[in-house]
Amino acid sequence: MAFVPPGAGYDRAITVFSPDGKLFQVQYAQEAVKRGLTALGIKVKEGVVLAAEKRVRSKLVEEVSIEKIFQVDEHIGAAASGLIADARVLIDHARIEAQVNRLRYDEPISTQSLAKRLGDIKQLYTQHGGVRPFGARLLIAGVGADGPHLFETDPSGVVAAYRAQAIGGGASTVIEIFERRYDEGMSLDDAILMALEAVRAVIEGDLESDKVEMAIIATEMKRFKKLSSEELAKYITRLPKPTAKPAKE
Repeated sequence: MAFVPPGAGYDRAITVFSPDGKLFQVQYAQEAVKRGLTALGIKVKEGVVLAAEKRVRSKLVEEVSIEKIFQVDEHIGAAASGLIADARVLIDHARIEAQVNRLRYDEPISTQSLAKRLGDIKQLYTQHGGVRPFGARLLIAGVGADGPHLFETDPSGVVAAYRAQAIGGGASTVIEIFERRYDEGMSLDDAILMALEAVRAVIEGDLESDKVEMAIIATEMKRFKKLSSEELAKYITRLPKPTAKPAKE
C-alpha cells in the first residue's frame, strides 16, 4: 500500500478541516502574503501614514500604473501586500460599501465598519467550495469624528486594530523597528520619517522616491493624500544616514 502523507487531500477543498484542525488553503493564502512586498501603517494623534515598498521590474513599465496604496473614500485609504489582483477586487468592494453608506445614511462610513465588512467578505471565501481565499492582507487607515484608525484584515477574515503594523515579506523587520521607536504622541511628520526609515530597512539598495509609495490622512483635514515623488524626496533627505551593516567574517 502506498504511503499517504498526513493532510493529503485536505488542501484541495477549503471547506474541509484537516484532522489537526487546519484549513490548508487559508494557510497557503497567508504564505502568499509573506512573499509580497512590504507595506506598513502608523497611527498617531495627528493622523495616519500608509507606506509601501514599490518595485518596478522593467524600465518599460509606467511607474504610475504600479499601485500598492489605494484611495477608498475621501477619508479612508488602504495599503495591500500579497496578490495585488486580489487586493484590487477587495478595494472595489470597499469603494462600493463606502458609497452605499453615503447614499443610505448620508454620512461617510467609519473605518471600523469598512474593515469589518471586508473581513466578512474574506471570511466568506474560506467557507464555500469552488472559490479560494483572497491572497492579500490589507491595512485600512482612516480618520473619522472619533479620530484616526488603523485596521488590518488577513486572508482568514480576522480584523484587528493597530497603532502601527506591517505586512508582507519584510514585516518582522519593520515591526521590530516600531516596537523600539513608536510613540503615539509623535507628530505626523515624525511618523512619515519613521515609515521611510522602516521601508529603507527592507528594500534592496538605497532608498529613493521611486522605490516607495506613501499616503497620509491628517486628523485635521480628514482627507486622503498621496505624497508626490518631490515630497517624498524632501523627506528622504531629512533621514539620518543609515548605520553600516557589520561585515561578515
